[in-house]
Amino acid sequence: MPVESACRPSNSARGTGIGLRLRCLGLAACVVAATAQAPTEPDPFAALDHGLRPSVIAAGQAPPRWSLAERMRHYHVPGVAIALVKNGEVVRAAGYGVREAGTQDKVDGDTLFSVGSISKVATATTTLRLVAQRRLDLDRDVGDYLRRWKLPAAVADAPPPRVSLRMLMSHTSGLGVHGFADYQPNEALPTLVQVLDGQAPAKGEAVRFKHAPGAVVDYSGGGVTVEQLALEDVSGQSLQALAQAQVFAPLGMRRSTFESPLSAARGNIAKAHDLDGDRVALPRGWESFGEGGASGLWTSANDLGRLVGALIKSYQGRGDFLPQPLATAMMTEVSPSVFGLGPRLGGSGQSRYFFHMGANESYLALMEGYPETGDGYVVLTNASNGGVLIDEIRNALADAIMPGARPPVRAVAQRLPPSPDFVGAYRLDPQTPMDLRRATADNFDYPGFRVNVAGDTVELLMAGREQPVRLQSLGPARYVYAGLYTIVFDFRRDAWGKVRGLTVAIPETDSVTYYLRE
Repeated sequence: MPVESACRPSNSARGTGIGLRLRCLGLAACVVAATAQAPTEPDPFAALDHGLRPSVIAAGQAPPRWSLAERMRHYHVPGVAIALVKNGEVVRAAGYGVREAGTQDKVDGDTLFSVGSISKVATATTTLRLVAQRRLDLDRDVGDYLRRWKLPAAVADAPPPRVSLRMLMSHTSGLGVHGFADYQPNEALPTLVQVLDGQAPAKGEAVRFKHAPGAVVDYSGGGVTVEQLALEDVSGQSLQALAQAQVFAPLGMRRSTFESPLSAARGNIAKAHDLDGDRVALPRGWESFGEGGASGLWTSANDLGRLVGALIKSYQGRGDFLPQPLATAMMTEVSPSVFGLGPRLGGSGQSRYFFHMGANESYLALMEGYPETGDGYVVLTNASNGGVLIDEIRNALADAIMPGARPPVRAVAQRLPPSPDFVGAYRLDPQTPMDLRRATADNFDYPGFRVNVAGDTVELLMAGREQPVRLQSLGPARYVYAGLYTIVFDFRRDAWGKVRGLTVAIPETDSVTYYLRE
């Protein structure tokens, strides 16, 4: 990939280079590269020229081997920043395209992007730093730390349930509110207490209990907002000041901030774009966030790569940023969740990884690390279609640095049309243990759905989705769908030949749910 200038790797070494120009959305791409990688090693970034692919390859097709430039054009994403981590260090960062459509303002490794729910990992890291200092306890009732707001009762005239930081960080607290809306430049920002109580100008509902604490994994930005409040009430500092002292400054994350609204004086900011790649959030060019801990972090590829590297080195016992036992706890699933203390977890052995996606209205992002090998990467984008692009970039980078970690699923041509007795209504079997459901309980959270067969296609019709979900075939009774996770659907036919149910599984998380045929 052509080189135009140098990034600033974590050891402060600097390198320079001259190269060609990449045309992306009709604009020159800026690529920023470091020199820490030996010239004889394969270049993982070469995969961005020819290695992007979907997670599921359609029947009879070869992997498409797309380039990043063509997929940026396809998805109308003006700007992308990527950082590569090896042995726990940022060794290379690159910017592609532009910060703002219609300009020549190039993206580089220090360009600021909103990273949505990746904020939760930075917040969790801040929490664990205070735990290491014995200022917080992971398993103490979080109500002991709260001053400005108290946990609500789950049942009228009953005391609030006991909730711990471990539960809040692993999405097992039982609290609701999955995510939060962005705020436009002309909109007032709520206080943290207004967010928690769902009071104007907050846009969301109040954070209240949906489940008994510890019983279910249910992704909750509301729970992380309670975690943020506990951090601030215990320390007497804002999350921004606390994260600056505990995380950003120690790791040299000089561009990162929880400031909201983000000040234009910070400069080199990737601006917001919609699904068509058009500028939004005008006149400023970016949204704001009322709940920083859950979704309000602004960071760069270089900075976020440093965080990934620091967590890996702490896990491996090669750094003192976090004590190794705490880093290990961070990367150990809290049952029945697929989250550790902040990040999502997946894979096994050398291919085990921690990751988190971020999705605000106009920015999509990914961080991923392999704690056993020391490898990792981050991908930042500045348009609403960035999520599907990130999935393809993620596959290319994983293929390059961890072959076999994310193998493509290859669909097959059906020998016969789908069986007509697949058609019907299916309802969740309440007897499926939560320790088996795990990720499916949060990523396929439907009490029931209907299966339809249209020609050679099996479709799922689910409440809240305008369009049916079309599945690809893996065999006569097995089908697949790829999103954040690859989900496998198996129709279960008994010894009498009758379709009795359907299993929904996420293989990479060892999660499965059973649905009964009605």
